[in-house]
Amino acid sequence: MSARESAPVTTGSRDRGQASGTGAADRPARPGHRARGRWARSRIVLAPGRLRSLVRRSEGGLVLLATLVGCVSGLAVSAMTWMTQALRETLYHLPAGTRLSAADAVAPPLLLIGPCLGGVLLGLLIVVANYLRGPRKRPAIDPIEANALHGGRMSLRDSLYLALQNVISNGSGASVGLEAGYTQLASGLASRLGIAFEVRRGDLRTLVGCGAAGAIAAGFGAPLAGAFYAFELIIGTYSIATLAPVVVAALCGNLVSRSLIATQPLVELGDMQAVTTSHITSLEILPSLALGLVCALLGIVIMRGVTLVEQLVQASGLPRAAGPAFGGLCVGALALLATPQVLSGGHGALHLHFSAEGQGHGVAVLAGLFAAKATATAISIGSGFRGGLFFASLFLGAIAGKLFAALAPDLLPAMAGFGLTPLAYAVIGMSALAVAIIGGPLTMTFLALEITGSLPITGLVLAAVIASSLTVRKIFGYSFATWRFHLRGESIRSPHDVGWIRSLTVGRLMRRDVATVALDTPLPNFLRAHPLGSPSRVIAVDGQGRYAGIVNVPEVHAAAQDAEAGAAPVLADLLHHTDLFLTPEMNAKDAAATFDRSESEALAVIQSADSRQVLGLLTESHTLKRYSEELDRQRRAMAGESA
Repeated sequence: MSARESAPVTTGSRDRGQASGTGAADRPARPGHRARGRWARSRIVLAPGRLRSLVRRSEGGLVLLATLVGCVSGLAVSAMTWMTQALRETLYHLPAGTRLSAADAVAPPLLLIGPCLGGVLLGLLIVVANYLRGPRKRPAIDPIEANALHGGRMSLRDSLYLALQNVISNGSGASVGLEAGYTQLASGLASRLGIAFEVRRGDLRTLVGCGAAGAIAAGFGAPLAGAFYAFELIIGTYSIATLAPVVVAALCGNLVSRSLIATQPLVELGDMQAVTTSHITSLEILPSLALGLVCALLGIVIMRGVTLVEQLVQASGLPRAAGPAFGGLCVGALALLATPQVLSGGHGALHLHFSAEGQGHGVAVLAGLFAAKATATAISIGSGFRGGLFFASLFLGAIAGKLFAALAPDLLPAMAGFGLTPLAYAVIGMSALAVAIIGGPLTMTFLALEITGSLPITGLVLAAVIASSLTVRKIFGYSFATWRFHLRGESIRSPHDVGWIRSLTVGRLMRRDVATVALDTPLPNFLRAHPLGSPSRVIAVDGQGRYAGIVNVPEVHAAAQDAEAGAAPVLADLLHHTDLFLTPEMNAKDAAATFDRSESEALAVIQSADSRQVLGLLTESHTLKRYSEELDRQRRAMAGESA
């Protein structure tokens, strides 16, 4: 029997309260949480009790719920794909099933005004949403942030809103991918299902990863890539406990999507010899590593470019609702002046460049296309269109790989001796640039394996993505998603669960029943009130009740005995840590660092540095003990050992 199965289920368990927040209905409500409990019961429909118990008590129950999440993810991806294609066909008068970025018969006026019309529609949606809901104080929580800070809790309403924005953006031709909407909606649905079943915090985070796995598997037709996308980018780690639910969700998402929407594979390679050549040796790893380094630098430039466009749009004073219309006009102009391949995510254009008709382009054409697509992507995201960079990075990486194949032999003649073809470099570059921007080395490696079916090429891809990932981490330090968090002031750099650290605050850990003494208290009075054997630390306050320092009781008694007659010290001479203290909003990790810096076993907790109102006392030993307990509990939850 597993640890999950052997654990008893109690109605008011601590884990359930942390995981879903709906456990407050089963516990005695605290005054500050009463309204929230009523809100939760009125807005969230819970699953029947026996089903909730099945999911909470057994790993099989969680796998069954993950199966449902995968199927729902496949349905969501299929619906978004159908809506987006219908919008493209309507706006651009495309034949049924034609990809916008591969269309060559679109009327020039439609190329110019199509993205602009989409921007107008998106702006109207923003205005209506702000009117109905009020302006948001913070952006919608995406799956990475949800798992890092909120234990997997996501807003389904926000997820639906973002998915609709993504459909409008991609469907109108803005240079963004649908994968952001896919994962947002699927993970939001998974989170809501997990809350309905009152799963534990760790299981809810796993379900959010299952939603993302099902979405990526459905969107790209790549179950392995979808599963490792969840492990690397959403859950943050791989464990035996998460293997079965995530893989099952990815497989189900892919199967449901394939049964509902007839889609082409990500890349069609009819002749594998065009990629693998006659024989691949270990020497081919050298140009693969070089291409990985080049793609890392290009990825950093693209991420910086998106941020630069955002800053320029904000500095212009353009209203948020008007930004997408202006950006759409610019993207349409690029499509008209350069090529329609810059429009939308680029699925059709990527297929074109891997087909026989897409070979033989010169360096100037490829370089111009790369610059145009990168510019269109930066303008689209920077001006307010919603979407992801996943597919744009794949397309740009394929172009970068072809450019590398064309330029490298001229710059370094020894490169001509390697047997890789331009298509092979396109596959390697596609994966390496996607890793530089999105992250997930194993995700992109398995994506290349599922595209080509070639283990030798996959080995070269693995070398390139490792070089790309390491370079970006050392030079830049962020993926595109975590870079956006950094710009917002968040410190998270991965989906690892750090929300529990933020909730383990000094205010929760401190002792409130602490003794205080006025700073002007005569020493004999202090000694009588605090004899040896009483609490060893007393907090001194000044005449206005403000924190003045900590008095060590044994030290005061010793000082009084050692003092000469008539030269007894005063309390002000025996104070410690007058300028070192804790505040209630500090977390346990920050408190431990403060203890280490002050070399003190205990510190006072005050309201703020300005008021200096004393709230309590916290010891280093208690802080480290509680921090270690929570850390061990999280480790056991990650391994599937917790109840």
